[in-house]
Amino acid sequence: MLKARVVTALLLLAGFLAMLFLLPFFGWLLFSGAVAGLGAWEWGGLVKLGTFGRRVYAFASMIFCAVLGGIVFDTGTGAIRQATLLTSIFIFAGAFWLVAVPVWLKAKWPTSARIPGMLAGGIVLIPACLALMQLRVFAPLFLLAAMASVWVADISAYLCGRAFGRHKLAPAISPGKTWEGAAGAVVGVLIYGMAAAWAFGRMPNTSGAWFLFSMALVVLTAVSILGDLFESLAKRQAGVKDSGAILPGHGGALDRIDSLTSTLPLVGLAMLFWEGQVP
Repeated sequence: MLKARVVTALLLLAGFLAMLFLLPFFGWLLFSGAVAGLGAWEWGGLVKLGTFGRRVYAFASMIFCAVLGGIVFDTGTGAIRQATLLTSIFIFAGAFWLVAVPVWLKAKWPTSARIPGMLAGGIVLIPACLALMQLRVFAPLFLLAAMASVWVADISAYLCGRAFGRHKLAPAISPGKTWEGAAGAVVGVLIYGMAAAWAFGRMPNTSGAWFLFSMALVVLTAVSILGDLFESLAKRQAGVKDSGAILPGHGGALDRIDSLTSTLPLVGLAMLFWEGQVP
C-alpha cells in the first residue's frame, strides 16, 4: 500500500508539473475543466446518483467549467476579460465556505439529498477550477506555492495530531482530527507562509501588513480544514471511505483536492484585490 501511494504521488506530481509549466493556457483551461468533470463524477457517487446521472453531471460540470473559463479569460493569453464575474464567483464561494459550510457541518445536513447535493458539488468544484486557471496565469510558481500551503497544513495537522492530539475536532464527522492537529496546521502554514513571502520578495513591511498577512494565513488554514471536513461528511453520509478508487493507494480525486477546493477561490479573490482587478 505504501509503495502504491508513493508511486502514485510521484507520477501525479510529475504529470501535474509538466502540465503546469508547459501547457498553453487553452490546454490548461481544458485540464481544469477535466478536473471539474472528474470531481463531479465522484461527487455524483456521494450524492447517490446512478451511473447515467453521474455521467450527465460530470459531463455538464466539465463543459460548464470550460465554457465559463472561456468567458472569464482570454483563451489565448489567459488575461481576465470578466473581472466582475470572476470576483462575484469567488465571493460567493467564500461565503459558502466561511458561512454556509460551518452551519452545514454543525447541523449535519444531508449531502446525499440529490438537488442540494449536486448544487453543493458545483459550488465546491467550479470556483476552485476557475482559480486554477487564474492563479496559473498570474504565475505557475505562485499556484504551486498556494497548493503547497494546503499540503503543509495537512502534514502539520497529521504530525501534531499524532503527537499531541487529545481533543477531538469533529468526532461525528472525522474522528481522527483534533484541535491540537488544527493548531499545528496553523503554526505550520504561518511558518511556510513567511518563508514563501520571503522567497517571492513580498515580505510585509509594516506591522499592520504583518498582522493582515498572518490573519489571512490563519483563515486559509481554517478554510482548508473546512474543505476536508465537508468532504468527510459527504463520504460518511454516503457510507464510503474514499470518494473513488482512481488513484491507487490514495482513493479518489476528491480525496486529494478536498482542501484545495475551499482554499483556492479565496486565494484567487485575494490576488484580484492585490492586482487591483476588483471593479
